[in-house]
Amino acid sequence: MSDMSKHNFDRTVTYGLLFSVMLQTAGALIWAGAADARLKALETQMAMAPGVAQRLARVEGQTTVMSQSLTRIERKLDERR
Repeated sequence: MSDMSKHNFDRTVTYGLLFSVMLQTAGALIWAGAADARLKALETQMAMAPGVAQRLARVEGQTTVMSQSLTRIERKLDERR
């Protein structure tokens, strides 16, 4: 009988503890769901990013070529004067 008295808990504390653990678990699940949604949104944006980076590199290359062409045209116009 002495072993049973060691494990006797007050039920109000047990219910309160159970409620707080369930509440924390629910909060953690909600937080994890929100984090998952944010990660999926970022992954979607990053999947589109390589195309944007390639296009930007092409535009930079074209800008360089246009700048060189403009320099040649200006040089020819200056020679005519």
